[in-house]
Amino acid sequence: MSGKTPEQRTAICKLLVSTLWVLLLSLPLSGQTPEAVGFFRQNCVSCHTIGGGRLTGPDLKNVTQRKDRAWLVQFLQDPKAIIASGDPYALKLQQEARGVVMPTISGMTREQAEALLNMIEAESRLPKSQFAGSPISDRPFTAADLAEGRSLFWGTKRLRNGGPACASCHTVNGIGGMGGGQLGPDLSLVYERLNGRKGVGTWLLNPASPTMRPIFAKQPLQPDEIFSLLAVFEQAAPKGESDESAGSFNFLLLGMGGASIALVTLGAAWKGRFRGVRRSLVRRDGSRTASTAQDRGEE
Repeated sequence: MSGKTPEQRTAICKLLVSTLWVLLLSLPLSGQTPEAVGFFRQNCVSCHTIGGGRLTGPDLKNVTQRKDRAWLVQFLQDPKAIIASGDPYALKLQQEARGVVMPTISGMTREQAEALLNMIEAESRLPKSQFAGSPISDRPFTAADLAEGRSLFWGTKRLRNGGPACASCHTVNGIGGMGGGQLGPDLSLVYERLNGRKGVGTWLLNPASPTMRPIFAKQPLQPDEIFSLLAVFEQAAPKGESDESAGSFNFLLLGMGGASIALVTLGAAWKGRFRGVRRSLVRRDGSRTASTAQDRGEE
């Protein structure tokens, strides 16, 4: 760099360092395939971030620096088997997830697991990963948000993309009425179990359950709808108890009411029938008496 001023040499060095840094950052990305990104988005973002903090599962930023790659590949293929084997690290993960066990993901081969780890390593090196967080607002909930959430939960206000109302399968504390459906789990403690707004909101953006995934993949919830539903779940959480007893009590009352109506109806019908039979017998007996008297008169 002879003939260059100190300022020019400094500028050239900075340019070379910046170029080298860009090249180094681009090397991991060469192993980041669109298939791996799509697979992660479809199967993992409901429970994990990369650099955005814990959801239900741990933040996966630099996960290959916390545990050896061979173990991670094995765990990704069959997490339940690793937990069942008594592996201390797997049991620690389960405890930190409040007992939630990572499901075995369909299509998770060794090659797919390796591709996912390559993608996570690449995303971990970025200033901010595309999987760092959700677009759900962090402003406080209002009474209007709660009212809107209840309308969406019950289905009195339709979801914009046409998805089914929550109450068709679920119940939750404080929702009123009959307490919602019983086909899916009670959501009264979901806010606590999935670590609050961030965890539940991210899960609703991309539901991972076998029942909800095919439905909401085509009819996704919108961020503002999720926000209103989160107000319902937060309102239910402090009660710390399931609404199942209230729903069961309401169902019992409805059953008793129905039984009472049925008994009254049957009683009225039987009473009318009894009167009809009695009237018929009285008439028949009167006819016999009149006939006997007539016979005696003829004698």
